[in-house]
Amino acid sequence: MMQLSIKKSVELVGVGLHKGNPVRLKLEPLEENSGIVFVRSDKGVSIPLSPENVIDTQMATVIGREGAFISTIEHLLSAVYAYGIDNLKVSVDSDEIPIMDGSSASFCILLDEAGILEQSAPKKIMRIKKEVSVKEGDKYVTLSPSDDLKYDFRIKFQHPAIAEQSLVLNFSKENYKEEIARARTFGFVHEIQYLQSKGLAQGASLNNAIGLDDKKVLNPEGLRYKDEFVRHKILDAIGDMSLIGMNFIGNYEAFAGSHDLNHKLTLALLKDPANYEVLEVQGAVAREMAKAYA
Repeated sequence: MMQLSIKKSVELVGVGLHKGNPVRLKLEPLEENSGIVFVRSDKGVSIPLSPENVIDTQMATVIGREGAFISTIEHLLSAVYAYGIDNLKVSVDSDEIPIMDGSSASFCILLDEAGILEQSAPKKIMRIKKEVSVKEGDKYVTLSPSDDLKYDFRIKFQHPAIAEQSLVLNFSKENYKEEIARARTFGFVHEIQYLQSKGLAQGASLNNAIGLDDKKVLNPEGLRYKDEFVRHKILDAIGDMSLIGMNFIGNYEAFAGSHDLNHKLTLALLKDPANYEVLEVQGAVAREMAKAYA
């Protein structure tokens, strides 16, 4: 299997979650072995996708360099990773990726419009060789060796609309599009009100998130999946784990995982080369991966 980019440049305009301003997003092809590169087009600063460039994980995954930053990259990256794309230029004219409807569905549509380009260099993947785990209290995120890729996520909230939810995703592009991509981010009214008082979440609305008061879901249309909350957590985790820099084979498991724990997991994984090996995809593995990203 060869590395993948997109066939043509595509763009869209959407609202930024925190500032509430229009943001222009443009995706462009990049040549082999370029990786995913973010660009602040309004500042002329390039920010390669790398754990070293992560500057904040409190409310979203934020990367930055040379005084420029881009927030809320995880939903877009989740779609990019699910499509198996290795090389891509992502340009925005503001400091955040547009939130769209709070899921990654719009980015899947954009990638479908762009088309997938098979390139001439062999695709590289990371195989997890040793279990790596990050724990904080009863919360944890773990990567472990496996011959396939699964995301196993469990959450528990003291809220009647969420309570305990768990889901295991057997990863493939098709499963992602069917089971994960439409799951929206969610927030509690009291948290949104607090953030807006601090000048954040100015673009948040029931058009781009699931809103919750103390007892119920506020969106008139209800939920897209009965367990949409845990599905969105898997969506986030897939985006966060793309900071590894390539697709990987291994199992991801989490209880109450977060952007911060996911970032710490990527750092812990990459800190010790004994934890993984990087392989060029060929033979039987190539055939299986080609099916996963078909």
